[in-house]
Amino acid sequence: MDEVEILSIMTNPNLPGVPQSEQIILYDKLKQYNSNRISFKEGGVYLVVLPHASNPNYSLWAYSPLIEKGKILFICDLSFNISIAMRMASMMFYYSKLGIAITDYNEKRMQSNGDDLIAFGKYHGHFLYEILKIDPAYLSWIAYKYIPKIPKQERFVMIAQVYHQVHLDMMLRKIKEREYTSQFLGKVGEKLRDLRLKVKKVRLADNPYKTAYEGSVAKFYVIQYLQLTDRLGNKITTNFYSKNASYVSGTLSPFEHAYRQGEILFIDSAIIARTYENYGVKYTKLYHIKLKLI
Repeated sequence: MDEVEILSIMTNPNLPGVPQSEQIILYDKLKQYNSNRISFKEGGVYLVVLPHASNPNYSLWAYSPLIEKGKILFICDLSFNISIAMRMASMMFYYSKLGIAITDYNEKRMQSNGDDLIAFGKYHGHFLYEILKIDPAYLSWIAYKYIPKIPKQERFVMIAQVYHQVHLDMMLRKIKEREYTSQFLGKVGEKLRDLRLKVKKVRLADNPYKTAYEGSVAKFYVIQYLQLTDRLGNKITTNFYSKNASYVSGTLSPFEHAYRQGEILFIDSAIIARTYENYGVKYTKLYHIKLKLI
């Protein structure tokens, strides 16, 4: 029995601790998710593997028909909760042409035997799945630039090529999100009212025009650079300048409000300072912001 037949038997197992009614719903949603994707026999499939004796979490693997043997490769751990695990996997590979299957752990067919262990260079002693997370460019170099010297290294390169494809599938989501072009909120100088904005990123930097020494003591005035989005996903930027000095560079005074990712700003009014594009995405920069008192 080959690995394709084994995989067919292994899929859609009984999920431990999950009521049968919920399993039916989950597998029905999975069937819909896979409906327009290619057959795993043709291109492969991503596998959500059940917890087992050596791992209490659901884990993510890739099955690839491109490798002659040992076709199932570990990618990462997911969650101990099947719903969260499936959400993570489907978000990662939503734009991939490959489907997702749930399967039991098979120790014989899910061991690397060290075939994906790097034996040279700056990542000597690391596994390829680890490099997938920290340095995909290096993984790409192994996949398409490294020249095997012995047969074992040929398999090593093939595994790197599969992981490289996993990386490309992961990047598809970011590319698709980038293709969405947010809209400008208006024209420069226009006054906007009643905005509800969510903080996406915060960066702190010293204000070079206000930071100064008083005697031998440095006083730092910090700028908070914010990236935000509105309800429609439009991109907004703004800056908040501290009024109180800090004695540590790049650190806000305890008397200042430190904005955090995910925080909601309720804005009574603001003026459009400028509009600009970055990598095809439109941004609106705001100033003279008046926050609502809630």
